Amino acid sequence: MTKYQKYSLFVLRIVIGWMFFYAGITKVLNPEWSSAGFLKGAKTFGAFYQMMLHPNILPFVDFMNEWGLLLIGISLLIGGFVRYSSYGGMLLMALYYFPRLQFPYPNDNAMLVDEHVIYIAVLAVLIAWDAGRVWGFDGWLEKRKEMTKKS
Repeated sequence: MTKYQKYSLFVLRIVIGWMFFYAGITKVLNPEWSSAGFLKGAKTFGAFYQMMLHPNILPFVDFMNEWGLLLIGISLLIGGFVRYSSYGGMLLMALYYFPRLQFPYPNDNAMLVDEHVIYIAVLAVLIAWDAGRVWGFDGWLEKRKEMTKKS
């Protein structure tokens, strides 16, 4: 990998990590936040998203949403467990994409592809290029394993 590819991959990981972190921390710090409004407006797979509104399920959905975003963001920012967090982020982005989709329009300004699809693609790139190994915790762990094997 060239130096510029490493820089680009690092910046991409940090930028998407910050986006997830900020989205998560604002929800965690706001005791009034709930996903209920978003779920009520589901246009695709309505029954699935309406099920999440059940009073016994909604607190779990909110908790997973808030902390999932936050932990995915932290993982990407530090470059640790990037593959796992990227898969989680892809799942979360898919869950955000479908409720607003009125095929083929996910919103008024897009056809099939909106920001959630872009985020999924970015996370797939991070997985494919092992982005955590570029100036991240995953790379540090890998180097440490190699040093241990040589000893």
